[in-house]
Amino acid sequence: MAHIIIIGAGLGGMPMAYEMRELLRNGDRLTVVSNQSRFHFVPSNPWVAVDWRQRQDIELELAPLLSRKGIALVQCGARRVHPERNQVELEDGSSLDYDFLIIATGPRLAFDEIEGLGPQGHTQSICHVDHAQQAAESWKSFVAAPGPVVVGAVQGASCFGPAYEYAFIMETDLRKRKIRDRVPMTFVTSEPYIGHLGLGGVGDSKGMIESMFRQRHIKWICNAKVSRVEAGKMFVTEHDEEGQPKKEHELPFSYSMMLPAFKGVEAVFGIEGLTNPRGFVLIDEHQRNPRYPNIFSVGVCVAIPPVEATPVPTGTPKTGYMIESMVTATAKNIRAVLDGREPTEKATWNAVCLADFGDSGAAFVALPQIPPRNVSWFSEGKWVHLAKVAFEKYFLRKMKTGATEPVYEKIVMEALGIMKLKGK
Repeated sequence: MAHIIIIGAGLGGMPMAYEMRELLRNGDRLTVVSNQSRFHFVPSNPWVAVDWRQRQDIELELAPLLSRKGIALVQCGARRVHPERNQVELEDGSSLDYDFLIIATGPRLAFDEIEGLGPQGHTQSICHVDHAQQAAESWKSFVAAPGPVVVGAVQGASCFGPAYEYAFIMETDLRKRKIRDRVPMTFVTSEPYIGHLGLGGVGDSKGMIESMFRQRHIKWICNAKVSRVEAGKMFVTEHDEEGQPKKEHELPFSYSMMLPAFKGVEAVFGIEGLTNPRGFVLIDEHQRNPRYPNIFSVGVCVAIPPVEATPVPTGTPKTGYMIESMVTATAKNIRAVLDGREPTEKATWNAVCLADFGDSGAAFVALPQIPPRNVSWFSEGKWVHLAKVAFEKYFLRKMKTGATEPVYEKIVMEALGIMKLKGK
């Protein structure tokens, strides 16, 4: 009988555990390794960061969720994966042997690549609920003495949607407080244009987001590299279309949130054949590592090449809908191998995203993610805000009940009417 280990208990790891559990044979064992004791719903972090949600609203204890499903939980971080001996070394010095390993760690947040960046420096983050809670405390102080805001994503970032989302959520909160007129806002991004999203644009995302920025008096700087951050000041180099420095900016701020670039976690970083130079896990079309065929990977930690070359480096986002597709394919493929068959399932690699703006929102669909696409669609409206709220509710319910239905597909596809579009 096989022992399957999942490293990570986030948006990829927990659904992976539920779906894998359903496909196990009698006698197979499933273990989740996590350095966290709680699951938190990452897409709600922007709400936490302006105090619209409390962390307890979006968190769930892992132990009872997994024990009800007969899944073992090891609450200790993975120090190092040793693929040559099918073993995971833990932070406490112990080790676990596996027959199959699923890496669902999410990314390492590379704040250290830019001096002064991140919660330990001078900018906030919404990548983790701990960061979002810290950002909320800073936000409370900021609205009591408002000033300039700088928000966006640095060079090498691959997750741009939340930066836009948080910019608009802050803007909405400032209007509700009737202090918007006291807060100049600047969006700084490594994207070559507003609405690129790491996807080469989706539908009319460029024109529509630029229009939304103009309507809300948010300035922007594209093709931007952040050189360093000091207390109350960000140093940014704007580049031209050839990637050459064009203009230097010194941006004062009283509050700033900048998304960092991502890297692979230390447990797998630098393992030849398992990861690329940035530490992301190499996978084939079946989510399986080419060198170590009993290792699979899902989520933000997998290696995906950029959609296109850009003057300033940008990565490719992995949306929740895409991760859900990876999870389902992986579970079915491991079961196939357990049964002595070759894996055949492939993730869809479609990008679907809901971004809440507080009182409205924007949604985009890229089917598939890499052009040319069958569907490339971008829209905005209050319905997106309502869909995002419903989405949070249904996903947390899925985590509580241990359900395996595809929530992203069910909720998002219904909200966007994509089933009709797919028939075109």
